[in-house]
Parts: sequence; structure tokens; C-alpha cells
Amino acid sequence: EAGIGEARAALVADGVIVEAAIEPDDEGPRVGAVLPARLAAVIAAGGVTTTADGTEALLSPIPAGLSIGATALVEITRMAIAERGRAKRALARPAVARARPGPGPDLLARIAATGLPVRALRAHEPDLLEAAGWSELLDEAARGEIAFPGGSLRLALTPAMALFDVDGTLGPAELAIAGAAAAGRAIRRLGLGGSIGIDLPTTPDRASRQAASAVLDAALPQPFERTAVNGFGFLQLVRRRTRASLPELIAADPAAA
Repeated sequence: EAGIGEARAALVADGVIVEAAIEPDDEGPRVGAVLPARLAAVIAAGGVTTTADGTEALLSPIPAGLSIGATALVEITRMAIAERGRAKRALARPAVARARPGPGPDLLARIAATGLPVRALRAHEPDLLEAAGWSELLDEAARGEIAFPGGSLRLALTPAMALFDVDGTLGPAELAIAGAAAAGRAIRRLGLGGSIGIDLPTTPDRASRQAASAVLDAALPQPFERTAVNGFGFLQLVRRRTRASLPELIAADPAAA
């Protein structure tokens, strides 16, 4: 749906939203954008560059011979992500030889590239996003409270990682398995990326911990990397992070969201 100020999309299976995305019109250079950027400073992690619209991007590696004040073509590999008190700079790399400046693919183009069937929603038609649970999804993203049969997840965003705490009335082993599956579904629904921690109930036997890992793997499509569930019930996984998740978008500016 090409809405006012933003585009919205949801992957719906059996009437349920399994994946969703919001793309604000003013979100800045997209992933894949090739554009000129001026080298403003050199730091240990690379070079701080500034694009024409004022976006700061951390460039790595710095092209040989590029001096402070000079301009080079760069490709955006991760968009800027707002955080409490500061923002993570966008990430960029030197553009390949003979690359032409241009914007990165928008939300519709990225979805079309997957080969999935796409239905465009219009204002005069029934609100299919709402029918699939759009308001409930945004409520989960805003409050960080996600219910599942027998328990709930509580999501907290930190500068280091996104953290899920699993709680409920089921027995420890059963709750760990149900919570891991629910966390996998939530990660996909909310578009979470980067480092993610899941604090499951402590279970005494290795088999239940392995079962929890297995249901997470089944609920969350690759690619991602994860640890095993340790003896304290904690599991960490890492997904590619190219843009802000739905909870991060809402937390960055609740009124605008």
C-alpha cells in the first residue's frame, strides 16, 4: 500500500501477517543507493562521509588516495538507524568501478524481486492489511508485548541488541519450546535484525534445550547464525541488519509513527 508519507507491506499466509515492513518517504538513502559522498573525517573504523542530503555514512574501506574534503561514489549497505540518545550512522562501501549514481530499490521493488505475488491496495478497496491484523502488529511493535498460547514475550531494545524475555504458565521445558517458536515468529514479523537475545526458562535437560533451538530454526527463515541454548536458558542469534525494524521506527519518533 502506497500510503500518505509511507509505503506499507505485509506477507500474509492463511490470513495472518508473517512479515511486515514500513518505508517512510523521508527515510534517507536506501540500501543499494549509489551516490557521491564527501569524506569529512577519518576514524579507526573507517571514514565518515556526508551525502548531499546531510546523511552521515561510515565508509569502509577508504579508497586509496581519497583525502578529507574529497568526494567519491559510495554504495549504501545499511541505512541510518535511530537509537535513544544518538543514531547509528549509515554504512557504505566504495562503489564498484563504472557504477552509476541512483537510488536503491524501494519497498515495492524489493518485494517484486522475490517473485512472490504482489497485490496493490487502494484507498477505495477493503483494508486487507487491517483485516490481517495490522493494528495488532503495530501494537506489538510499540509496546513490546507479544502473547502466545500459554505465555508472552516482552521485547526490549538496547544499544547492543534486541532482547526477548519469555514468561508464562507452562512448565519450564514446554514454555521454553513455545517461547522460542514465538520469538522466531516475532523476529520475522517485526523485521528485527542485528544481534538478538532470547531469555528462555532454565531447563535441566539438554533435550528440551535442543528442542527449543529446533523450533526457532523452523520459525525463522535463514540466513541467520545462532548459539545453542545455554544452561541458563539464553540463546543469541544474529541476522543481517540493513534498516530499522518496526519497533525501532516507532521508538525513534512515536508521534510521527
